[in-house]
Amino acid sequence: MKKKDLKDRGEEIESLVVLIKKGDHDAFSKLYDIFIDPLYRYVYYRVNADDAEDILETVFLKVWENIKKYKKGTNFSAWIFRIAHNLVVDYYRSSKDREFQELNIQIPDDKREHNPIKTTERSFNQEILKKGLSKLKKRYQEIIIYKFINGFSNKEIAKMMKKSEGSLRILQYRALKALKREFEDMGIDYHI
Repeated sequence: MKKKDLKDRGEEIESLVVLIKKGDHDAFSKLYDIFIDPLYRYVYYRVNADDAEDILETVFLKVWENIKKYKKGTNFSAWIFRIAHNLVVDYYRSSKDREFQELNIQIPDDKREHNPIKTTERSFNQEILKKGLSKLKKRYQEIIIYKFINGFSNKEIAKMMKKSEGSLRILQYRALKALKREFEDMGIDYHI
């Protein structure tokens, strides 16, 4: 069975939120299962891998504590990703005093592959992507992760980033152009 995208699960998510507001722990568990992978991918590409799980734990804690403030009709995905975004920003603010540490190159992969050549190739491609992304402006990283790694629509991303769809398309174009430039600087010919 194909995994449903977040955009296809809007009604299910909204009904879970109603149950969670009433204190239903099972509904929260289901919501957690829906969002854990896309949120992890978002956070993982933005911070040190060792800190990603801590940030995710905080995201879900904040969701539980603030779920009653969520208003039906607004996009829940945008709401929860905004929480994650704010925690990533806080992470960088608080880490200014910490020693700089390069991001871990390992990228989570939920697909099992038993072909060592394909596994190695995918790992290499993910390493290149993570290195290229780490050199981009934060907004460029954000839009590439939302659009191409988590598969959000421009409309959803516009809500999350509080931008119009038109300015989002321009930002997306610039982000991809900058990423291609980074690949070229690394001596890699990628066609984006």
